[in-house]
Amino acid sequence: MRVGEEIRHVLAELFVEGRLHDPELADLRITVTEVKVSPDLKNASAFVVPFGGGDPEALAQSLNHAAPFLRGEIAHALKLRFAPQIRFHPDKSFDRAQRLDQLFHSPEIARDLGETKDDGRGPNDQDGDDEGGER
Repeated sequence: MRVGEEIRHVLAELFVEGRLHDPELADLRITVTEVKVSPDLKNASAFVVPFGGGDPEALAQSLNHAAPFLRGEIAHALKLRFAPQIRFHPDKSFDRAQRLDQLFHSPEIARDLGETKDDGRGPNDQDGDDEGGER
């Protein structure tokens, strides 16, 4: 298992078990979507979203406040002498995916996609020949 996946797993367990005693985080359910670790293993970026909705920016800020505690828990759980510095960031990939979905279903895009035929012919190639001339 990659180090980032191991850290993600440890963080997820900490959040599920409710081992954070910070009042801002006590009642939150947190999803850790990804952890990226630098090649030198000194820094890690954890991407999080509040499960069930909420403010991801505020969540990341609260988790960054608790980062020293979480770093110690990661070092202990993974039996590391040195754990990476961890920074939490709101995961915006879900917002981007939702925006793309909205775009693909917009009338303008649906109209443009409707002009392209599934038989491989372009919108101006009515008779199917690739040359554009008669045979």
